[in-house]
Amino acid sequence: MDLMIFTIAISKEVMLMNNLKIQSIRFIANPMEGIKSLFSSVGLFQQAKYENSILHPFRVILNKEIADHVRSWRFIILIAIIGLTCLGSMYTALTNIDKAVKPNDPEGAFFFLKLFTISDGTLPSFMVFISFLGPLLGISLGFDAVNSEHNNRTISRILSQPIYRDYLLNAKFLASLSVISVMFFALGFLVMGFGLITIGIPPTVEEFLRFVFFIILSILYVAFWLNLSILFSVQFRQPATSALAGIAVWLFFTIFYSMIVNLITRAIAPSELASEYQIIGFENFKLLLLRIMPNQLFNEATTTILMPSVRSIGPLAMEQVYGTIPGPLPLSQSLMLVWPQVTGLIAATTICFAISYYMFMRKEIRSR
Repeated sequence: MDLMIFTIAISKEVMLMNNLKIQSIRFIANPMEGIKSLFSSVGLFQQAKYENSILHPFRVILNKEIADHVRSWRFIILIAIIGLTCLGSMYTALTNIDKAVKPNDPEGAFFFLKLFTISDGTLPSFMVFISFLGPLLGISLGFDAVNSEHNNRTISRILSQPIYRDYLLNAKFLASLSVISVMFFALGFLVMGFGLITIGIPPTVEEFLRFVFFIILSILYVAFWLNLSILFSVQFRQPATSALAGIAVWLFFTIFYSMIVNLITRAIAPSELASEYQIIGFENFKLLLLRIMPNQLFNEATTTILMPSVRSIGPLAMEQVYGTIPGPLPLSQSLMLVWPQVTGLIAATTICFAISYYMFMRKEIRSR
């Protein structure tokens, strides 16, 4: 569609330039008629240039949604809460950084990454704060994305314009995702800058890349909850109902689902006389049930990225451990280790967005 619009615009400009050449020839033959034709051609050229400079409708909706998010009190309160908690976790990490350094630590070369992982127990680490507060950020930015337009009776007016229906849903998702991405990168670099000023040791290239991948994983994790809240916003007419549905799913996965898994696994746990492979199979089955939770996938992925000494996520047999030398994994190996978790987050996000897209395209938008 964009290529077609660009081709039409170029063809219009070529036709106008040819028209100007023709008018110049007429000016030589008949000066008065040539002047009149020349002025009319210049007016058409300026009109076409103005039409081409108008923003695409999708960009207009996207800019409007970003402006609404940034100017809202909801976003200001959320960024204040997340900023204060991140600064608190950074203060805890800086005050306990000397205790985290050990003589034979295999992660001694990754000293800067400890700013995001260590804690003294009073406040969680930066990684735990992102895991806990990230879903609330995604839910709060998407729970009234569509139903607020229905309640304000503006969706029929918007879609009565010559724009595609999916522009509205795509722009709302991309606007929220852009705001989340900018906020996470800003907070992450702020913590990194304060840590650099305090400890005076710059991060290595691998530490910086691990930190960037951690921020990208955090954005993917919040994008899942954002798409889930947009799905509830399409399904339910009232914003309070969609917000409660999103918070209920978050509480279920955060608190109750692990309890249910523990009850199930306790009932089918192998006996004490079971072999090693039976125990490993049982632990793998337990991990498989736990990995249905998005926060479990996020915690496993971020722990492996920020702690290079983690060499395996699941249980290992004695034959696999025997003879191994403790040491940090390179970044490429850590990324290969967490690729299933990253794929799971992307798949869950895509499924939620596809369902909300299908429901929105078939939804009645006329006011009753």
